[in-house]
Amino acid sequence: MNFITLAAAASGGSALGGLFYIGFFGLMFLAMYFIMIRPQRKKQKEEQKMRENLQVGDEILTIGGIYGKAVSLKEDSIIIQSKSDHCKLTIARWAIQQNLTIHDDEPKK
Repeated sequence: MNFITLAAAASGGSALGGLFYIGFFGLMFLAMYFIMIRPQRKKQKEEQKMRENLQVGDEILTIGGIYGKAVSLKEDSIIIQSKSDHCKLTIARWAIQQNLTIHDDEPKK
């Protein structure tokens, strides 16, 4: 059977037409999953990993646009020292947008 035959069957009101529409919507859902949902989940996992791997002394950028250095790490918050006037701010971990410090993955010998 080809697409034209399936489309003709779908317009005829047979049981095959219902299966055609169910299959079509199933394929649309899979396409939306791979185009939208999966990349978003991957990005969220990478951000979570970055926030978990923060170390004292790392240069960070917050979602508010504040550049600073990590001074103290807690479970759900972090104390940073701003670059401009060296004041200390307490922010939530989820508010960290980017870690600007590059770490080597290999341990030094």
